[in-house]
Amino acid sequence: MDTRLLELLVCPVTKGSLEYDRAHQEMVSRSARLAYPVRDGIPVMLEEEARTLSDEELGF
Repeated sequence: MDTRLLELLVCPVTKGSLEYDRAHQEMVSRSARLAYPVRDGIPVMLEEEARTLSDEELGF
């Protein structure tokens, strides 16, 4: 994943920052508690495609 692209992307729900989870191929929005999939190197930044993160995944 291009690091310049990572710097430009924000969560479409909160407009907050995202973290790239390389192991799960996801862009994580901690503030929205959502993980957006990365498919074939392309982040899918649609709320309906995101999965909800559990407390354990967020470290609570």
